[in-house]
Amino acid sequence: MSTVTVTLPDGSTLSMDEGSTVEDVAYEIGPGLGSDTVAGVVDGDLVDKHTPLIEDVELVIVTPQSDEYVDVLRHSAAHVFAQALQREFPEATLTIGPWTDDGFYYDVTGVDLDEDDLETIEAEAERIIEADYDIEREEVPREDAFERYEDNPFKQDILETEAADEDPVSFYQQDDFYDLCQGPHVESTGEIGGFALLEISASFWRGDEDNETLTRVYGTAFPTEDGLEEYLEMRKQAQERDHRKIGQEMDLFSIDDTTGPGLPLYEPNGKKILNELSDYVGQLNRDAGYDEIETPHVFRTELWKKSGHYDNYVDDMFLLEVNDEEYGLKPMNCPGHATIFDQKSWSYRDLPVRYFEDGKVYRKEQRGELSGLSRTWAFTIDDGHLFVRPDQIEQEVLATVDIILDTLDTFNLDYTVQFATRPEKSVGGDEIWEKAENQLETVLEEQDIDYVVEAGDGAFYGPKIDFAFEDALGRNWDGPTVQLDFNMPERFDLTYTGEDNEDHRPVMIHRALYGSYERFFMVLTEHYNGKFPPWLAPEQVRILPVSDDNIPYCEELQAELDDFRVEIEDRSWTVGKKIQVAHDDRVPYMLIIGDNEEEAGDISVRDRNEREEKGIDLAEFRDHLETEVEQQRTAVTFLAGR
Repeated sequence: MSTVTVTLPDGSTLSMDEGSTVEDVAYEIGPGLGSDTVAGVVDGDLVDKHTPLIEDVELVIVTPQSDEYVDVLRHSAAHVFAQALQREFPEATLTIGPWTDDGFYYDVTGVDLDEDDLETIEAEAERIIEADYDIEREEVPREDAFERYEDNPFKQDILETEAADEDPVSFYQQDDFYDLCQGPHVESTGEIGGFALLEISASFWRGDEDNETLTRVYGTAFPTEDGLEEYLEMRKQAQERDHRKIGQEMDLFSIDDTTGPGLPLYEPNGKKILNELSDYVGQLNRDAGYDEIETPHVFRTELWKKSGHYDNYVDDMFLLEVNDEEYGLKPMNCPGHATIFDQKSWSYRDLPVRYFEDGKVYRKEQRGELSGLSRTWAFTIDDGHLFVRPDQIEQEVLATVDIILDTLDTFNLDYTVQFATRPEKSVGGDEIWEKAENQLETVLEEQDIDYVVEAGDGAFYGPKIDFAFEDALGRNWDGPTVQLDFNMPERFDLTYTGEDNEDHRPVMIHRALYGSYERFFMVLTEHYNGKFPPWLAPEQVRILPVSDDNIPYCEELQAELDDFRVEIEDRSWTVGKKIQVAHDDRVPYMLIIGDNEEEAGDISVRDRNEREEKGIDLAEFRDHLETEVEQQRTAVTFLAGR
């Protein structure tokens, strides 16, 4: 009998008979581990413990103590939801129900659900959990599987696609409910300690808006009720920080049905913040030796065919016909930057060449995936591209990472770092890939940065370092990135003249300090809960006259503070209401001006943290505010400790 080699996380190996299961390996290691085994991770994929091993693999055994256990539990919770749904609404048709990073969802059709229905379904799900039904795997011949789903075209589609090569196919059953599924699952429904249904949205079969519209129900599950309660409390707080809610309250941005989905409109307050962000990153770029350039929003699609983006992005591009020629709104800025580099001849002495642009790009995401500023059709990348000699890669990546770290420190943001290496399909030789990966990893080590290696997750054109932000819901969003590219210079036949007077190919480095302005704006809004640092705040000071008689003095104060964004609240409200509205608008500082202040020629200062002091000299306040803004402090500090 043939054998397979199983490599375990500690690097040790086991020789097992071909066809042995994940569970067999666990029992080979020890009976305790065997009985605790819930699932396995085979070559990075979470699989059922009954999965046979037919080739050499890397294996992680999943037990209730493993990080992956909660994913298995949530997969089972999706089945509990589906069973409860069909008990309450037998007419419902099931499609797919995977686990997610923070729970699960199930797409269904044939039933019209609202939020009130979720309470009914959740109550039935709790009864299913309480019943502690065994979850059992069975293998069914393909022909029988089609018969089971003769009235369900979605499951038949799965049988004809994902499960096309499987016979028999696997089902999981609990009590009288069964579902076509590859697993893995926990042993019984009673292992689910905390279960909740969260919300309803629309989706499309296969994520394609040309397909049937489905109802997506989101839920979550935890091994314990305490874990669920902690998550729900975090979710409640996160909803208060939702950038869409804050954006509306502070008049930052809007997305109007008339103008189109995924196309944000920035209102004056939002544009003021964007201007500050652009000025900040623009100065960083200029100080680092970048030249600012600008490229148009639309190009002939010949450019995208030359760059290779047309083959990969055509379905996500906005295309139009002009004079019998095809044009496309740009999904990326890099081909335009490569074209600019190609306009002149370069010597090895000229490199590195560094370009930057706040470039608007357009990608036709599925409508069901559009959400506020987190995923849009139109967004702006603080794009930078460097054209370097191979011997300059390390120093330029190091300088770029330094700028990124300075940026993250300025905004006091939490982040994680991933180092993505060569994928199976790639361009460029082994030697240049190995050297490039070593150079990127050296930079991370020299900077003492904690990172996770994402093996095989690099771009086809080169390895990369990705920084991800964590939002108020604990989700990770793409942020700054540094990517090496051997492909674009080849496609555009970019060259420089070397010391030997021969043509040489430069390496292209893609980098962004924010990622996209839209997503960065979202992260900042939720991170600060709308209480932007004084240097970013759309309104830095609001002057509150006690009565209309004090308005002329307030106007004098406004003129003295003309270097800042200052407004006078001149509506005929009580001082109490003016203060409350300023707090709701999250204005960093309020100057309360009555007859006493006017007679003394000073001011009363109140900040959004409800600290207040009277008899303040205006010059002292102005000097402090100037320092806060210039130093880009993240907190209001004038009254702190006074």
